[in-house]
Amino acid sequence: MQIGCPREIKPQEFRVGLTPNAAREAVAHGHAVLVETGAGLGAGFDDDAYIAAGARIAASADEIFAEAELVVKVKEPLAQERRRLREGQVLFTYLHLAPDPDQTRELIDSGVTAIAYETVTDDRGGLPLLAPMSEVAGRLAPQMGAWALQKANGGRGVLMGGVPGVGPAEVLVIGGGVVGTHAARIAAGMGAHVTVLDRSLLRLRQLDETFGAAFSTRYSSEGTLAELLERADMVVGAVLIPGATAPKLVRRADLARMKPGAVLVDVAIDQGGCFETSHPTTHEDPVFSVDGIQHYCVANMPGAVPRSATLALGNATMPFLLALADKGWRQACADDPHLRAGLNVHAGHLTCYAVGLAQGIDVLSPHLALKA
Repeated sequence: MQIGCPREIKPQEFRVGLTPNAAREAVAHGHAVLVETGAGLGAGFDDDAYIAAGARIAASADEIFAEAELVVKVKEPLAQERRRLREGQVLFTYLHLAPDPDQTRELIDSGVTAIAYETVTDDRGGLPLLAPMSEVAGRLAPQMGAWALQKANGGRGVLMGGVPGVGPAEVLVIGGGVVGTHAARIAAGMGAHVTVLDRSLLRLRQLDETFGAAFSTRYSSEGTLAELLERADMVVGAVLIPGATAPKLVRRADLARMKPGAVLVDVAIDQGGCFETSHPTTHEDPVFSVDGIQHYCVANMPGAVPRSATLALGNATMPFLLALADKGWRQACADDPHLRAGLNVHAGHLTCYAVGLAQGIDVLSPHLALKA
């Protein structure tokens, strides 16, 4: 199979969809790999590393999209990339379609078969291709929030760990999944007083058994959230409904009860954000203020640490990439229901129920898509 990896063009996105190690594995399996020149530089991989792995270097993205049967990326294709996609081509990347009707419509119109990293599942009910980036984003969230808390950056001027005689920052983490767990660990490690909210008692017990007194846990309810928002210096939004638009858990009216200069870090912004006042920002201009509350809403947070993030993502995607290349997407998805769960678009049809629900679009069953 012809596997192509273009350079990412989203602003300040330095990750790359294919590591030299993954390219080497694909070549060893008998496939041809084409990588756009400079695609790996942001993550520390030069063209020579890909050539040594057996890949060819393409002079432009046009060459990648024209030749590749399987296009491997990190972020969702932007409008200029979507125009290059064609019927029969397979796209393997993060898509986050639910809050992005323009992308959904254009992928459907292109006829491409699009498999989304974030909806591929595993036999434990997890999201194995989302998890590594959730880990990175979760660990970055308190770090970025601490920066936004600095007075020069518009924040309250609160030090995460405090100093002797002065209390630490109060950090509220909404959601006890992968993002929330890693955010809580790092914030607690920075010396903050951390509380994690979740509606799963089982998950709260697991966090308590694993981390003990490192941070507190509370069952999430309207009253508890209101109480903790009043005390918080930083709130990390870490709620995920796989494939669907994130629920709006903090409304604009809630900002009035928060401390002036407090910080909201919306890690769910890829799925539309879990704060009503959120909108996507970039690493170049990451923070904005609403009613005196700072919002950090960078839509590709792991892009800030592209070396670590690319290696972590490559480790997770490689087995699925090889299955798609070795068997073809149809047989690979037929053999693996977890990979089939990643099928979002095929041949002019939407195949992800969560996206269809969010956008009011009819959905073709992935099982029927395999036969189409």
